Amino acid sequence: MKTPIRKSPISDNKCFEIYRLVDPYFDPNWHFHPEYQLFIVIKGRGTRFVGDNVASFKEGDLIFIGPNLPHLWRSDPEYFAGNKDLITEGIVIYFHESLLSEMFLEKEENRLIKQLFMRSSRGIKIGKEAVADIRSKMELLLNLKGFERIISLLGIIHDLSQIKDYTLLSSPNYNNSLSASDSKRMSAVHAYVMKNFDGKISLDAVAKVANMTPPAFSRYFKRHANKTFSGFLSEIRVGYACKLLAEKELNIFQVCYASGFNTLSNFNRQFKLITGLSPRQYKRLYRHEVQGQY
Repeated sequence: MKTPIRKSPISDNKCFEIYRLVDPYFDPNWHFHPEYQLFIVIKGRGTRFVGDNVASFKEGDLIFIGPNLPHLWRSDPEYFAGNKDLITEGIVIYFHESLLSEMFLEKEENRLIKQLFMRSSRGIKIGKEAVADIRSKMELLLNLKGFERIISLLGIIHDLSQIKDYTLLSSPNYNNSLSASDSKRMSAVHAYVMKNFDGKISLDAVAKVANMTPPAFSRYFKRHANKTFSGFLSEIRVGYACKLLAEKELNIFQVCYASGFNTLSNFNRQFKLITGLSPRQYKRLYRHEVQGQY
């Protein structure tokens, strides 16, 4: 498994890096790095982890992440099945906090940019209305050279600082306490859960993946993930249930068992606890929103 601490270092002779990523699936390793990261999903669907936040992702998602905030875009299982018609694509920008000095950010003209950087410590999901414009500028930036690259990047950062429609992802009290070895262990746990969440997952089995005793693993997971393992597993299952309700013609009973829940009552309880809606309300609301787009 890759060492996760400095996954995408910036070349010594460059101020930032920008890449177009095209692969069968996004990098499945839980990782963090000292750079700011702006990432847009162009193709692909799956589950996104940012700090202690778990949510589904899809085409058009634009996320801005601050330094050393753990994250992972885990593609859906079908992307790992060797289907050549399924690919993932995205554009990612990395830049170090030294790009704009602390003294520079203290100036009145840069107040909103400083606030943007502060918010990014929790991860920011940009609202839909701004995505098309930011994506267009990221596409253009891929082909620029010289100082025009810097001007364009600063323009994107300025635009991000002006956006009022955004969602903060990880909780305010989340603190990254992971080391390189912790990241490898947590990455293995994520991979195991994403592969097996639709079936039975025992605490003994997942603790074995982490090479720990069940009690030690429970304490370890809560310390690093800011939630219990059972709560984390329920979030994964409910997130998958949301996708099924939105994208498949399945009834509530079928979605319940396809998501890994053993009883309908527990499914309904966990679904409402996490989303604030019952599965039936969620399905009705989602279908109404989709129809309203036409």
